[in-house]
Amino acid sequence: MSRYILPVVGVLVLIPFLMIGLTKDPSRLPSPYIGKAAPNFDLPSLTNPQERLGSASYAGQMILLNIWATWCVGCRQEHDFLNSLSEQNIVPIYGINWRDNHSDAVQWLQQLGDPYVDSGYDGDGRIGIEWGAYGAPETFLISADGIVLYKHLGPLNAAIWKNLFMPLISAEAAAK
Repeated sequence: MSRYILPVVGVLVLIPFLMIGLTKDPSRLPSPYIGKAAPNFDLPSLTNPQERLGSASYAGQMILLNIWATWCVGCRQEHDFLNSLSEQNIVPIYGINWRDNHSDAVQWLQQLGDPYVDSGYDGDGRIGIEWGAYGAPETFLISADGIVLYKHLGPLNAAIWKNLFMPLISAEAAAK
């Protein structure tokens, strides 16, 4: 009889933790950088490897920084939206191509369009890890002062943009 009690007690202890976990939104994973200075970085440009992309490239302007890869299904899902968003010129979009094959990434942008002002090539994934990336895609909204205002995990779409990003962009613009 006691042989069955321990597993039952173990399951009963786990149930509250599982129930709490089910109420969490996985796209709302916290970032230690929200409200703090964005990490500095310096990478070779994906499309012009003799040039560099880093924090200094966008200093003084509000931007989106999108971590993406060709192996990422969600990145493919959001790519058309990023192209459309880029054409609207609301904020410049910079990319970090994360843990990817360089030639595949260049071909991806040539075939599907390039919404980025520039993308840095982070082949070994070191910079993505410094940014606290859990995976791809991840998108950060960074203020003109270099402060991370928001982090979104998962593909962007029009509803997410309108409901989560635009209020922050409008509030930041109104504060200036």
